[in-house]
Amino acid sequence: MERVEHEAQSPPAANQDVVLRFENVSLSFYGAVALDHVSFELSAGETRVIYGVAGSGKTTLLKAALGLVKPDSGKIFVFGEDTARFNEAAWFRVRARMGVLFQEGGLFDSMTIAENVAYPLVNQQAASERARQNGQVAERVREALRFVELESTLDKFPSELSGGMRRRVGIARAIVTEPPLLLYDSPTAGLDPITANTIINLILKERDLRNAATLMVTHRFQDGHLMANFRYNPTNGQIERAASDGSQVNGRQKTQFFVMTEGRLAFAGTQDELKAARDPYVQRFSK
Repeated sequence: MERVEHEAQSPPAANQDVVLRFENVSLSFYGAVALDHVSFELSAGETRVIYGVAGSGKTTLLKAALGLVKPDSGKIFVFGEDTARFNEAAWFRVRARMGVLFQEGGLFDSMTIAENVAYPLVNQQAASERARQNGQVAERVREALRFVELESTLDKFPSELSGGMRRRVGIARAIVTEPPLLLYDSPTAGLDPITANTIINLILKERDLRNAATLMVTHRFQDGHLMANFRYNPTNGQIERAASDGSQVNGRQKTQFFVMTEGRLAFAGTQDELKAARDPYVQRFSK
């Protein structure tokens, strides 16, 4: 297999809106390579869709972006800040500006849906202070659940909801603080195609309404296709195909695709470039 089908690094950003940047990041666990010289940038309003087989480094990349694992070498910048010297207090502050959807939703079984969605507001200092000062926790929770069309579930528990509904609650919790950076770990895994498309439509809606930067791990080509070719129209509240110039930010494609293998980026590029890739491993994720 060729090492890289295309240059596995996003082009430099044309503005100062870069919210996440990896510079030659490497990480190993007990001698096993998890990330291997990974470099990319993600700016406001952009999406990076990450494909790869199990164990290829996809989830580790998300964990590194969140500061849950520390790289052995290279640098990670979040909102322009070098995280190399961050202590836990600094990470706590930065994570308040990041929304995360874990695999299977990651809800607390002992909490109601309202309590689950409120958790970031109550426990993240920056968001908590803003919400409490304005007495907005309850309203922000309702607004987030209204966004995912589950306002009626406030007093229910996760066990009372279907898998797709729990995933939508997970999105509500991820967006309740209106973060400029959102990370999704396999948001459609295990869902039927109709429910999976509903989840991606919600992710699209959040990206386009708030110009959020989106980093998404997925196993479905269809997820990336929707992110690359559709947008949310706030005028009519519909998901519709993007215009020819509507899929670009700062002169580059709003959605780019990564294919990971053995901790490295085997491919980075547009959907058209992904479809044209000749590498057999990369081709597995192009349709």
